[in-house]
Amino acid sequence: MALNLRQIEVFRAIMTTGSISGASRVLMISQPAVSRMLAHTEQRIGFTLFERIKGRLYPSPEARRLFRDVENVYRDVQRVNNTLHDLTQRRHGVVRVAASSSLGHQVVPWAITSFRAEQDVRVSLDCQRHTQLRDQLLDRQADLGISLFPVNHPNLEASPLHRAGMVCVCPSDHPLAERDMVQLPELRHYDLIGYGAETPFGQHIRSAFESAGEPWRPATEVDSPHYACALANAGAGIALIDEFTWQGFHSDHLTAVPLPVEQRLIVSLVYPRTEPLSQLAHVFISHLKAAFVRFSASDTCAHP
Repeated sequence: MALNLRQIEVFRAIMTTGSISGASRVLMISQPAVSRMLAHTEQRIGFTLFERIKGRLYPSPEARRLFRDVENVYRDVQRVNNTLHDLTQRRHGVVRVAASSSLGHQVVPWAITSFRAEQDVRVSLDCQRHTQLRDQLLDRQADLGISLFPVNHPNLEASPLHRAGMVCVCPSDHPLAERDMVQLPELRHYDLIGYGAETPFGQHIRSAFESAGEPWRPATEVDSPHYACALANAGAGIALIDEFTWQGFHSDHLTAVPLPVEQRLIVSLVYPRTEPLSQLAHVFISHLKAAFVRFSASDTCAHP
């Protein structure tokens, strides 16, 4: 009852195009050939994959369930083909980077650009939430990660790269806008835009308020600093975000005021502990460190 790769390919083509003719065009084979392969596959596995109604194909529940696993297989095949392409093009390799979303606006793109100017190497960048970034490294889907929050796992090594400031984002005409720094107790009388308790941002800010002896009662909760900025821009309250997100957010109506130095975040370089980094990865890291230096020099927020 096992399917071979050709049968999987035909099944996927029909699922993604919705028809025998569409699969025929994608696979560049005749429609009768696609039909024969589908009929043979259904006969082999013992159940129907598609219902034929008025000349159209509708996937069965079994086909939809199978398709999820087929997509995983297809991604693995694509990864093999990408590696083969690199080898045939005589490229030196590939560097796969996973980064926190906030870092994907400026710093990491700067590093990739300068790295690619020196190296004929393909670079893949995947900006992910915290847990997905960790899982990508553990699953060997990324060579290295750049995380805005600590990644604690026995199979991962983490080293600090940069101390990132936190800022208070408020309307430009707000009473706090002219301040050089804002202390957390000063925020108690304003509507705050916060984050879910299960998110790294939510845990960091809640801990900061508890350390300051202040209650943490956000008026609105979001799951990322980008949405917090958007809400602040719409007038929903004050947002507490990282400096990277602020640099990547453009608004004429908002101002960012630094929070105290103890609220800073440590950006970490993360990679599998059991596998040494490649020489290409080390070269990329040197460009990454230079990008953080450039970011610090261009930062418009004053930090103590």
